[in-house]
Order: sequence, then structure tokens, then C-alpha cells
Amino acid sequence: MQLTEAQRLDWLRLIRTEGVGPRTFRRLVNRFGGAAAALDALPELTGRQGRRIVPPTRAEAEAELAALTRLGGRLIATGEAEYPRLLTQVDAAPPLLALRGAPILNRPAAALVGSRNASSAGLAFTERLARGLGEAGLTVISGLARGIDARAHRASLRTGTIAVMAGGQDRIYPASHATLVEAILAEGGAVLAEMPMGWEPRGRDFPRRNRIISGLSYGTVVVEAARRSGSLITARYALEQNREVFAVPGSPLDPRAEGTNDLIRQGATLVSEVDHVLEVLGPIIERGPDAEAAPARGRPDLAEQPDFWDEIALDAALDPGPERADGASADNPARDEPPEAEDDRARIVALLGPSPVGTDELARSAGVSARTVQSVLLELELDGRIERHGSGTVSLVSR
Repeated sequence: MQLTEAQRLDWLRLIRTEGVGPRTFRRLVNRFGGAAAALDALPELTGRQGRRIVPPTRAEAEAELAALTRLGGRLIATGEAEYPRLLTQVDAAPPLLALRGAPILNRPAAALVGSRNASSAGLAFTERLARGLGEAGLTVISGLARGIDARAHRASLRTGTIAVMAGGQDRIYPASHATLVEAILAEGGAVLAEMPMGWEPRGRDFPRRNRIISGLSYGTVVVEAARRSGSLITARYALEQNREVFAVPGSPLDPRAEGTNDLIRQGATLVSEVDHVLEVLGPIIERGPDAEAAPARGRPDLAEQPDFWDEIALDAALDPGPERADGASADNPARDEPPEAEDDRARIVALLGPSPVGTDELARSAGVSARTVQSVLLELELDGRIERHGSGTVSLVSR
């Protein structure tokens, strides 16, 4: 499939519409047969629910596309040849990605993530690992953050690296990494962004960026991560996406190793040399990105993961659409209340304590959906207020 320029603008207008995230985008396109028809229907559809939402104008979409083009970027869409096939297997994959750089998104890849406040030993091992993976033919993917991410990118410049940004293509974060981005592009790497041009990254933009990092990769290696590190969110997404998770062990006296040591205890592959990654990923890469995925390894279903978009509820106005000929289908209706609703959050927090409790039990006791529970828990985790245990249980951190 290859979008026409008119279709690309329609897709851009639809995904930039207030309340439309990847799941709602797919439902609307499947229901109405295309983005143009969905754009026409959306104002009336939302108006029947009491709040009329009008999509961005064509001129606004053209302005964003022109700004991206001036920066040397382009928009790639799900189903197009350049769109990464591994990422299409991920729940809530971005319909559009802003890409700068070489067309390397479908090369075999591994993610390397870890602490921003990394130790010298952690940085040295990251460099060795990234170079070894690159020399073995793997693209190294990371999130452009300070510490482990930056070292992984720099060590794999010659062999190929992809940086996934939390903000827009013109909002490099941290700003001090602008020269690193230039080096990545100059050496034949790529820079990806899901968010619009001009978008300054916010707190919840980083976890949703992390799902792309893991989704692009056959496996994710975590080098140094505290117990409530964002790198562990990437590892959790990798597990939920049926990808391999690796962790580098560290001293039990170093807080930066607590998260990676926990991952190993929970079943992640221990890594002390590059061959430990290659031995696991080699046979998986041989089977290719279209191989049938193994069942999820005791983790929550992807449909239960938190939304990072305030998506409009269309259940009352939108009948399920037919499956498309290409196999795409509408998402299951989301019946939960907005994840940020204060009453839901208050009920869930009140049910938490020092003893671990399962997310299913929290959902039943609070009278909310599992997706709402996961959304609130993610916010609490980012705030350092909860700790995750085995078997999907959580507890409140004592203060």
C-alpha cells in the first residue's frame, strides 16, 4: 500500500484530531472505509454525544507536513513499505511516523536502554554491547536520553542506530543532544517521532515512546535501571509485545542495578557479553518479523494496557465496522471512564497498601476496567508511589 498525498493529509488530520489516538483512528477508518469519510462523519458523530469535535483543517495539516519536509523528514504510514513491520504487531501502533534519515526501519534491531545517571562501568559495557550488536548486523535502537541511551547511539553510529523521540522532530530532548541527532543522520541512521512538529515532550510522552522502542526491536537489553526506572517500562512493554528481554547484572549495593537484577530474577536473560544476546535473537531473526508470535508470557493482555491519549468514547455512536480485506479490524470497544478521572484514581489509591495486590482484584474492588487500573498504576509508578512484584501484583511504597 502507498498513500496518495491527499490520503496522507487526511490521515494526518484524523490522527491530530482531539480525542483520536491510534485505537480510535483504526476504528474510524475501518468503520467508514477511509480517513476522508471518517473526517466528514466525526463532527456529527461526536456532536450526538454532547461535544462536537472538529478535525484540524487541511491547511493546518499541510503546514505541519511542510515544516517536517523543511527539516528533511517525511511521514510514513502503516501498511507502506517503509513502515516497520515489527511495529505493526504492537497494540496501538502509530498510524503515522515522522521519519528523518535512512530507510533502515525494517532491518533486524535490538533496543539498548538504561539509566540516565549511569556509572562509568555501565557506560563502558553499553559501548561494548552496542558495537558488538552493530558488527553482528543489528541496528541499535534507543530513546536519545542521557546516559545509557546516548552511549548506545554513539557506539553504533557506524553500523546504524535509530533514535525514538518523545516530542516532535523539531523538539530534541534533551536539547544538548542536537549534535548527536546530526551525527546519527550523517552516519546513515534514523530519527523517529510520533508526536506533531512543535510538540514539547511531557511526562506521559516518554512511556508511550518506550512502546515504540520495544516494538521496533526483536529484544530489549536493559543496562542499569533503578526499581522505578522508565527503562523497566520499556522492558515490560517488550514482554507484553512477546519480545525478548535481557538485563545486565550489577552490584546489589548499587541502586542503579536493583531494577536489572530484579528483571533477571523474574526470568530475563542475563547478559555479560554480546553473544548472550545474539544466541537468543539469532533464531528469532531468522524466522523473520511475520513469524507467528508465541503466547504472552503471563503478562496482561495488550488491550488492557493504559491509554496515553484522551481518546473520545464512541461506543454509543459507532457500531462495530466490518473487518477490512487486509486483515485489519476495529478495536474492541473501550468501556472505561477517562483514565485520569479523579474519582477512579482516588478509589484505586485507597485500595492500595503495603501488601501486594493483583490488578484484576483492584479493578473488581474499584468497579473500573483493567485498562483504567493500568493507567492509574502507571501514573503512580512514574511518581514513585508503587512497587511492582511478581505475578502482576503491586503495592504502595511506604513514605
